Amino acid sequence: MDTSGFGAILEFLRGKGVTKIVVNGATGEYCLTTAAELARMLAICRETLPGATVLCSIGAAGLPGCLELGRIAIDHGARALLLPMPHFFPYAQGDLHAFCAAVAARLDAPILLYNLPRFTTPLTLETVRGLIESVPNIRGIKDSSGTLALLGGLGAGACRIVGDDSVLVAALDAGVCDGVVSGVAGVLPELTTFLFDRRNSAAYPRAVELLNELIRHLAALPVPWGLKLIAECRGVTPAWFSQPLSAARTAQANQFRAWFPSWWAQWESAVGGCAIKP
Repeated sequence: MDTSGFGAILEFLRGKGVTKIVVNGATGEYCLTTAAELARMLAICRETLPGATVLCSIGAAGLPGCLELGRIAIDHGARALLLPMPHFFPYAQGDLHAFCAAVAARLDAPILLYNLPRFTTPLTLETVRGLIESVPNIRGIKDSSGTLALLGGLGAGACRIVGDDSVLVAALDAGVCDGVVSGVAGVLPELTTFLFDRRNSAAYPRAVELLNELIRHLAALPVPWGLKLIAECRGVTPAWFSQPLSAARTAQANQFRAWFPSWWAQWESAVGGCAIKP
């Protein structure tokens, strides 16, 4: 775990006015996080951003791991929990319902389901509705499917959080977005805040174009390597990877480093003067 890099990211976000943090999500590579590392991350978060609202993901391969991480999150002051489905093995919807209900029954905290179909069994709308209606502390969903099928199918009584930056604008247009948990916002909070709060700005169409260009470049790299490279390019912290980089990936990373400054200059020119702090 790169504790100094994590602290640097938090300091950077604090400087941008961010007061709400998600710890240990997919961008945070939760599948690699140990219980001890999660406790340390939450302690660093509390020290660096005292008073911040923390949503903590408790993803694991099975029920015992989720419960252990959930108790650590609650003990360290997380306001709510983000619950991905168990990863690696495929499951039926009934299995997912039973899993989520069991986690919620054992952890005394508000829970958002986390639909992450690129890495876990996807949730169906029927399963999500059933859980929200029958389990009191399951309040809504963070949907990272890249579509609006789930968010559009839930009523306003559920908390509907966009988890895929590529559909943020569409979700706002459709009125099915109560908030966004954005990997991009971890290194480019100015962009996400602008898209969420400045929809009437003359610069908005250009901001959407720049977001789409950014997403295309990020998609060429494993999650979340491109975001790590942006943090490095912005002088926040050197990029650190859990995997050794092949020669091809090293070349690709260098190409990204060369590309990003010109993209950022376009953002500053077209949108920066209109932007507001988060």
